[in-house]
Amino acid sequence: MNFEGLDPGLADFSPAMHSTLDPVLDAHLNPSLLQNVELDPEGVALEALPVQESVHIMEGVYSELHSVVAEVGVPVSVSHFDLHEEMLWVGSHGGHATSFFGPALERYSSFQVNGSDDIRQIQSLENGILFLTKNNLKYMARGGLIIFDYLLDECEDMHSLLLTDSSTLLIGGLQNHVLEIDLNSVQETQKYAVETPGVTIMRQTNRFFFCGHTSGKVSLRDLRSFKVEHEFDAFSGSLSDFDVHGNLLAACGFSSRLTGLACDRFLKVYDLRMMRAITPLQVHVDPAFLRFIPTYTSRLAIISQSGQCQFCEPTGLANPADIFHVSAVGPLLMTFDVSASKQALAFGDSEGCVHLWTDSPEPSFNPYSRETEFALPCLVDTLPPLDWSQDLLPLSLIPVPLTTDTLLSDWPAANSAPAPRRAPPVDAEILRTMKKVGFIGYAPNPRTRLRNQIPYRLKESDSEFDNFSQVTESPIGREEEPHLHMVSKKYRKVTIKYSKLGLEDFDFKHYNKTLFAGLEPHIPNAYCNCMIQVLYFLEPVRCLIQNHLCQKEFCLACELGFLFHMLELSRGDPCQGSNFLRAFRTIPEASALGLILADSDEASGKGSLARLIQRWNRFILTQLHQDMQELEVPQAYRGAGGSSFCSSGDSVIGQLFSCEMENCSLCRCGSETVRASSTLLFTLSYPEDKAGKNYDFAHILKRSICLEQNTQAWCDSCEKYQPTIQTRNIRHLPDILVINCEVNSSKEADFWRSQAEVAFKIAVKKYGGDIKNKEFTLADRKEPRSPEGLLCSSIEELKNVWLPFSIRMQMTKNKGLEVYNWTDGNEMQWGPARAEEEHGVYVYDLMATVVHILDSRTGGSLVAHIKVGETYHQRKEGVTHQQWYLFNDFLIEPIDKYEAVQFDMNWKVPAILYYVKRNLNSRYNLNIKNPIEASVLLAEASLARKQRKTHTTFIPLMLNEMPQVGDLVGLDAEFVTLNEEEAELRSDGTKSTIKPSQMSVARITCVRGQGPNEGIPFIDDYISTQEQVVDYLTQYSGIKPGDLDAKISSKHLTTLKSTYLKLRFLIDIGVKFVGHGLQKDFRVINLMVPKDQVLDTVYLFHMPRKRMISLRFLAWYFLDLKIQGETHDSIEDARTALQLYRKYLELSKNGTEPESFHKVLKGLYEKGRKMDWKVPEPESQTSPKNTAVFPSVLAL
Repeated sequence: MNFEGLDPGLADFSPAMHSTLDPVLDAHLNPSLLQNVELDPEGVALEALPVQESVHIMEGVYSELHSVVAEVGVPVSVSHFDLHEEMLWVGSHGGHATSFFGPALERYSSFQVNGSDDIRQIQSLENGILFLTKNNLKYMARGGLIIFDYLLDECEDMHSLLLTDSSTLLIGGLQNHVLEIDLNSVQETQKYAVETPGVTIMRQTNRFFFCGHTSGKVSLRDLRSFKVEHEFDAFSGSLSDFDVHGNLLAACGFSSRLTGLACDRFLKVYDLRMMRAITPLQVHVDPAFLRFIPTYTSRLAIISQSGQCQFCEPTGLANPADIFHVSAVGPLLMTFDVSASKQALAFGDSEGCVHLWTDSPEPSFNPYSRETEFALPCLVDTLPPLDWSQDLLPLSLIPVPLTTDTLLSDWPAANSAPAPRRAPPVDAEILRTMKKVGFIGYAPNPRTRLRNQIPYRLKESDSEFDNFSQVTESPIGREEEPHLHMVSKKYRKVTIKYSKLGLEDFDFKHYNKTLFAGLEPHIPNAYCNCMIQVLYFLEPVRCLIQNHLCQKEFCLACELGFLFHMLELSRGDPCQGSNFLRAFRTIPEASALGLILADSDEASGKGSLARLIQRWNRFILTQLHQDMQELEVPQAYRGAGGSSFCSSGDSVIGQLFSCEMENCSLCRCGSETVRASSTLLFTLSYPEDKAGKNYDFAHILKRSICLEQNTQAWCDSCEKYQPTIQTRNIRHLPDILVINCEVNSSKEADFWRSQAEVAFKIAVKKYGGDIKNKEFTLADRKEPRSPEGLLCSSIEELKNVWLPFSIRMQMTKNKGLEVYNWTDGNEMQWGPARAEEEHGVYVYDLMATVVHILDSRTGGSLVAHIKVGETYHQRKEGVTHQQWYLFNDFLIEPIDKYEAVQFDMNWKVPAILYYVKRNLNSRYNLNIKNPIEASVLLAEASLARKQRKTHTTFIPLMLNEMPQVGDLVGLDAEFVTLNEEEAELRSDGTKSTIKPSQMSVARITCVRGQGPNEGIPFIDDYISTQEQVVDYLTQYSGIKPGDLDAKISSKHLTTLKSTYLKLRFLIDIGVKFVGHGLQKDFRVINLMVPKDQVLDTVYLFHMPRKRMISLRFLAWYFLDLKIQGETHDSIEDARTALQLYRKYLELSKNGTEPESFHKVLKGLYEKGRKMDWKVPEPESQTSPKNTAVFPSVLAL
């Protein structure tokens, strides 16, 4: 408790106003409240606080019973009588809450609700207390524990709340809407628009909601629809307070005068039966608060801020004799409340004191209050004190029960070994939802464990924290989790180990020695990385997607095309699909299908990843099909229509994947219905596995495509639901055959296992099992339903193999379908596959398999085996061949082709299969025309409603200024944080980053690097975001809350896609970007820029094995510029980077004199160490270089 802020002049109040005051502490205050409080000897002693002594209470007349200090010097912002217990709650302007028990006002609990904002309203519930601050609703137990913490938008400014029933809450404020919150689910259920903004007071009767507005109006709203039924224009200035009782509404407020607002001494009274005003009530005080106190009559209590209180009837005349004065410590009364029993009044003043007025000596706050729980007394005090320094002290003074059992202290030392227990890692869901107040974090309980209980496992504690790569070599790990040794190291879930430098020192080349690009897994919903790779290595799909461009803000085809472009440019460096996954999260269908996972579910592997990726497979094909069906191409993106793919009303995705079918329904009455349809993929349907019965894959595939089943369906002839036989016939085969394996239970897994075992037994029986290190083929064996044509060097390679590399499909004349396992050796029997296509015979080759890796330790993962074609090898490596690869996020490794079809069902389960027609690429035009044109750089409208030309900070490029190859462009970007970093502290005190913070680009600036307008920005876009921003990083980004909101922003606001297209055009045209720390900027923007197009000043002015130098210090040292004073500005940073590049060319003589420039860098580092890399303040030392020696670049 801090008394330093108490005004010493409080002791000099006029005795005339405080005739009963004495510089003595109130006798009714609990003395224990003042224990252990050290007062400033030069300040005011607590005894000098002017607290009124107790007075005799007259029955039926309100007079002061007690006064108490809630928080010295901090004004009371709100007071509330608990509706369930005999307690009074008080909130302060400092965000602190205090409760007092009973009429004696004994302090019950005291805790901090908000670190910065004042408490604006309190509402008591059965299990706790609701506290409303500016943009936060917090539900806490009466002892101070948090039940939930609901954070509102930062642009909200809430003032009032109303509990409509036991689980529904209305919240209003200065904005033009009222929120409805469900207290059970802690979610916003409705947002009611308010025509007159500024709802600061809300009341409720059985007929209406009453909303008091800052404009002086009171609106009456329907209880169900919240629509305005009536409106009273009470005051011309502003509304101060109002209350409703029976058929009367009384309000007080301010009226407009020539000199401004003045407190109106006329109370406006309205009759709710006739909805009109009755005679105003003139009072003798300046009303600030009013309440109905219905006892024998409908009395009104009118309170002024100066402490005067008057009682009167709302329809009578006010009598000056009914005025009494509240002897407040502070000059102003800040809050007023009436108990439910009407026996007590509470006042809070501006100096943190609370005054209780009652009409009886022993009042009760509620008619029926429940018993209040108090902390249990300390039982230790009842034991006799023991002086342990006395050696002769008998320990028998402590009573111990007599026992004949062995005591725990008799445990032999030989059986004891120290085993320190390491703290388990914090749940990822707790870290994700944590809100920090200072150095303390608050998060809702995910309820994944029992309350206050943590399992204590000594044997698993060591293996739980071991490096995952060392588990298989650990005998303890094999003993506890024997399944781990089955999972090959390259199939395990890969994670990025972050250091102080982030990703800069992580060796991705250790995991990928190819020139193909992997995908990073730390982004939310990155489980689909393997499927993105599969679609990328389908050459017709890649070309089609990269030719696509539309105006939709969140188009998956566009974002997938941008990602494919990055994969194409990369030379082995990993990419990330952050923009694609951001658009994916905005698709309503994705959320409805359950494809969007929470971080905790993805980390723990909740749910089946196999089912998830199969649903994702169906979703992405359907979504791409819909995106490609839009034939109208906007003029701004007219280049997208130049692709040779756009030919007919059906999309090319449909031509590639769609299979036309006839669905026949035959009723038992003989009525047959035929309906045509199409599907983009097939799902395997398995038979009831007979013991040892052998099926080949072609048989199961035909059974799944030409599906026949009995089901209940509507019959038009019978006019009722009848058992029908439904069959499916194929009319046209797709070019790419996509199969969902549907191995989602042990039943399907046992079927795959049994078929692989049968096939292996046949192979062993055929060749006697003694064929190791001997080439052989199974193409000529007699068994027709066994795996065919697998040329291998060992019989072991045929284990767990059931899937063929090729299948042959033929359409018969009677609309039938024949499916066979196919090998190259079959061409002797059937003829070349190309020649037979004229007769409806097609050969499909296996191109990709997506498998689910079962690993309980990491929650499992998804990987892909992909046969990479000749064209990809030609572009990447300059060679022409085909090769199977394993794609496990950023781990890419060539594998043997048999590994792609080997499925050990104990840990490797098939999920998706892709078969493609032979010579597929020759059927399509694979030319790619860049759809992004120069028109994207021209002027565009802002999304912000308030943006005007006067706020424009850039001049768009003119047609004669279009950049050319090699032109310089200064670039800088600012970011905001969407998710905080997840880290843990090691036992040695070092910090280990588990998951980096998720950033989103908020502002992108490009300035001209040459010409007459050098240094003038031509792009300065603020990026609108629909995701919740955790931290705007204003100190470092200059982005403020509201800058990214289209409703209130005054900036040039655009979509991320619009600005992305501008940067992509600049990259494709060949400009060179100049900036500071561009690697991180391009990474967050999700762009892949060739290294020869990046001029990064952080590396230009860097010596090997030395620290990186900030732009602020470089600008001060070389340019005599003081930048980034209070905050960062991207225009200033981009200009400064351009000037530094000019200075670099000047000092290094265009790179021809590296030795002289090395001396300059040595001087830079020496000066930096002396200055501790801090730029001096303006009044201190100036730049170390004379401007005559180092002339600054021309001011931009």
